[in-house]
Amino acid sequence: MMPACACSIVIVMGVENKMTQDEINKAEWENPDNWTLGSKWLCVYFSHQDSRTWVPKQIPWMGSTLNLGKPAGVAWLTGFLLGIPAFIAILLMLSTL
Repeated sequence: MMPACACSIVIVMGVENKMTQDEINKAEWENPDNWTLGSKWLCVYFSHQDSRTWVPKQIPWMGSTLNLGKPAGVAWLTGFLLGIPAFIAILLMLSTL
């Protein structure tokens, strides 16, 4: 027979503390370690545990930013970095015709 205190410990340890994905996303977004460059104006967000590709910036009225901890976020950034210069190059070539 177990003492009463041992039973209560077993019961407490048996309870699982599961967070929903929304709670994980919120906790990750609020974690300052996931934000780089130290500036609220120009910041990079990186979190593998946050399921979102686009997350609100630290200053909400400034819009959204990419989560570079997700492959889709890196794909978006690559598309921007390669797509914009390619678009400008195409426009320049068309203007010389």
